[in-house]
Amino acid sequence: MQVFEPSRHADDAQADSRAARPATLHMVCGKIGSGKSTLARQLAAQPGTVLVSEDSWLAGLYPGEMQSVADYVRCSARLKGLMGAHVQALLDAGVSVVLDFPANTLEGRGWARSVFERVGASHRLHFLDVPDEVCKQRLRARNAAGDHPFQASDEQFDLITSYFVAPCAQEGFDVVHHPYVRA
Repeated sequence: MQVFEPSRHADDAQADSRAARPATLHMVCGKIGSGKSTLARQLAAQPGTVLVSEDSWLAGLYPGEMQSVADYVRCSARLKGLMGAHVQALLDAGVSVVLDFPANTLEGRGWARSVFERVGASHRLHFLDVPDEVCKQRLRARNAAGDHPFQASDEQFDLITSYFVAPCAQEGFDVVHHPYVRA
């Protein structure tokens, strides 16, 4: 039986590769219907970048369990508990990650900060600044199309939006502002 030991040369090459392309955690902040998932897919198209979508994971892990905002909060917390270490491992391996989890509250952004800071990765917080009425129009169209794993009513939009906190300079994030531009 032969045992192969990893060579120091391979470790050096991997470290050089990471140094040449430091990993970045991209986070998205915006109300329901603001375009977070659309932007996340665009960002994930960059080489060396993967997309981690909360909606996809929640739909796969908890089918039929997401009936209320309370259900979302419960299931999302469980998912974050598992996903943090996975995203850290990707970042530590030099892979950039687009985290399509809403970074819409101080607590949500605090969790995301803990992910990138533990491995020393860079970050970008993409803030989609879209008026409520535009978000609601998009949400209604998305609900009618049936292409999204979850649907939300105008009342649920209002409830969820009541918890929304736009990022501010005091938080210390590298914010990329995406203002709404009328088409």
